[in-house]
Amino acid sequence: MKECILVVDDNLDSVAIIRSILESRGYPVVVAVSGTEALQAIEKNRVDLVLLDVMMPEMSGIEVLQKIKENAVTGRLPVILVTAKTQDEDVLSGYQYGADYYITKPFTAKQLLYGIDLVLGRGESVG
Repeated sequence: MKECILVVDDNLDSVAIIRSILESRGYPVVVAVSGTEALQAIEKNRVDLVLLDVMMPEMSGIEVLQKIKENAVTGRLPVILVTAKTQDEDVLSGYQYGADYYITKPFTAKQLLYGIDLVLGRGESVG
């Protein structure tokens, strides 16, 4: 069974695109449209990887990332930030807060799957 991936994005179009890419590769997908929902989803589901949008209302992806990494139970959960923010300082702050990888929008299916394979330790991407 493939790893379960939590997709966190307040943009439903982005969610639909990412979900279709992942499901076409056999990944089970859990969706959250806010930071609060994301943290609840992590508590309720066995999640192996989080794809996390940075710019969201209420709680930013960086805040969600901090909460995931500060929690003893979820601290080792791999998180890939997926965002339109491409400035060096945005990328660096993501890594400083514990992101495992960073994918900028717009991205291709190949880029997304490469990042997932890299973070999950598969080495090479299929696609």
